[in-house]
Amino acid sequence: MSTEGSQAARPFRFGVNLVTPAPDDAWRAKCRRAEELGYDVILVPDHLGAPSPFPSLVAAADATSRPRLGTFVLNCAFWNPVLLAREVTTTVALTGGRLELGLGTGYVREEFEQAGLEWGTPGSRVAHLERTVAELDRLLSAPDQGPRPPLLIGANGDRMLRITAEHADIAAFTGARAPAGNAGGLEPLTGDELEERVATYRKLAADRAESAELNLLVQLVAVTDDRAAAVQPFLEHLPHLAEEQVLDSPLLLVGTVEQITEQLLERRERFGFSYFTVLEPSMEALAPVIEELRGR
Repeated sequence: MSTEGSQAARPFRFGVNLVTPAPDDAWRAKCRRAEELGYDVILVPDHLGAPSPFPSLVAAADATSRPRLGTFVLNCAFWNPVLLAREVTTTVALTGGRLELGLGTGYVREEFEQAGLEWGTPGSRVAHLERTVAELDRLLSAPDQGPRPPLLIGANGDRMLRITAEHADIAAFTGARAPAGNAGGLEPLTGDELEERVATYRKLAADRAESAELNLLVQLVAVTDDRAAAVQPFLEHLPHLAEEQVLDSPLLLVGTVEQITEQLLERRERFGFSYFTVLEPSMEALAPVIEELRGR
């Protein structure tokens, strides 16, 4: 049964997260290529070693005309909310209002240590994100501001899903959870576990006047006739999952163009996901599927 109930399915949107830094001409060419391939959103993460989000998105706006531009996602621990509001306001202006603002708590402990930031606890990182959202709501809703950019929040735990239900225009599901303890990193969820997380979000968001768009980050796109061979590299990193569980993972799109098209239709029907983000190495592979699903 669809998790959307009687609601009409949202049309598909596709985003690509550009994770590899590049010089000016190469960066702009990469952004133009994403536009040519039909991507609806060009995204930049917020990891040390990745491109700096806001200047990269301004350059992407200058190189393209159609796609929206987003952070996927900002590590709130890296940002003072007042200074972040300044960055957001400037980027909205310089991108012609095409910005979508994505926020998360940060999950790579080594990055906190490299930046000289306190790792803290899961609760303290969530609390900082919640304060950041409140401050941005206040600062970006001033009378001299235009509309606040759409807000995406990446979430999995109950408290984060509550914040997402209360504030986010786009609910982004990582499809992974933090492992036990507080060491950092993420562990992938099974399809059933992800379905339970989406159901929890829907309960928390039941009183919303307008439902949020649901996003899922896809870790791999492999167009192939041999699905089993394509997932072999993942099996050694996921010893607790059998091959069939990996093949059925919502985080992977593996098969022929026709099979991947059906997988995305099924994931929209089962979970309600209509907005899918892929990583830069999968940008070209997903293009024929985007063409198949355009307007559906």
